[in-house]
Amino acid sequence: MKVELDRVSFAYGGLTVLERFCAQFPSGEVTVLLGPSGCGKTTILNLLAGLLIPREGTLRVGGRSPLEVRVGYIFQDVRLIPWLTVGRNLDLVLPRTIPLTERMQRIQTVLRLMGLEHALGLFPDQLSGGMSRRVGMARAYLFEPDLYLMDESFQGLDPPLKFQLLSNFQQLRSTSPKTTVFVTHDIEEALLLGDEIHLLSPIPARIIHSLRNPVPLKDRIPGNHELARLEGELFSLFRKETIHLGKE
Repeated sequence: MKVELDRVSFAYGGLTVLERFCAQFPSGEVTVLLGPSGCGKTTILNLLAGLLIPREGTLRVGGRSPLEVRVGYIFQDVRLIPWLTVGRNLDLVLPRTIPLTERMQRIQTVLRLMGLEHALGLFPDQLSGGMSRRVGMARAYLFEPDLYLMDESFQGLDPPLKFQLLSNFQQLRSTSPKTTVFVTHDIEEALLLGDEIHLLSPIPARIIHSLRNPVPLKDRIPGNHELARLEGELFSLFRKETIHLGKE
């Protein structure tokens, strides 16, 4: 589903975060919003999730209001119910009209994709941080949303675990290529996941540079020379804009 933001404005009290912000995100692709902390990235996600209402302007997902579509929101904090097992947590997002045996088959399939076959009967406090994040991705996948929203989903993880989770996400994506909006301040993450990358300015946010990722998904791995070149390009653009704003 194509995502459209048309002249969207939003403020927290007297702090204007978005001022007539416009953007379009292609259907079935991963669009990355890249920028420093506090630049409005998460605000855009919350508007798309229907958690916030714009002061003016319109948002459309597949031509409809965000409140009319199914949204899978993957937070930094996975928010599993502590007294339920992993299997029961995942079962909560599946319709009761689906027979129990089929629901369990779906859960086992997605856990296998995430490398978590052994975690079905574990409780949240028995999971490592990386395992919890993978359960969060599995839950969003089972929900079968029209739109995925990911808010700094890999922040704070050590590199080997982060790259494993990035690989897990790419596996899920290959089986279900849904429209995804991914927020990060990590340029490497943006290039490993994003089909289209928008670099945002400090607030009020505006798009200062857009990049179409030329590297095929299968070749987006750490150490890829083209990704390294693009990382340097994005870093220079971001640094230049930050210095320019500091002089104003």
